Amino acid sequence: MTTKADFTEEEWETLRKGVSRAGTLASLSDRDFTDAFGEAGALAKYLVGQRGKASSELVRALAAERPRGFGITTSPQEVETETVAALRSATRILGEKAPAETAAYRQLVLGLMDAVAEAKGGVTPEETAAIERTREALGSA
Repeated sequence: MTTKADFTEEEWETLRKGVSRAGTLASLSDRDFTDAFGEAGALAKYLVGQRGKASSELVRALAAERPRGFGITTSPQEVETETVAALRSATRILGEKAPAETAAYRQLVLGLMDAVAEAKGGVTPEETAAIERTREALGSA
């Protein structure tokens, strides 16, 4: 059973960033200010659900972390670049320290992105493209 204690503070921050920033990436891929509130609510609801029902203790711990995104002036390109980098690093860290948790982490990230993208009337082509880029970053293309 893998827990937060199995990672350094920096490694844990990378895992956490990958999750919370993936939700932000899904939201920003189809920018519509009126959608932002519904998408933020979907992100929070998904994470609350994972805290209680995920079979992985690691996923439950990551879902319990407070999401921290980007500043309001961060460009969409910067969001994508930093998110992809965090996800690639997270996948590498899990591969080294907890390979059995890699699939659960991928499922958490992609499930979160799907929940955010579905929040306001269905997934747009831009959101689908962001999810596919995330899938590639996670090594699950």
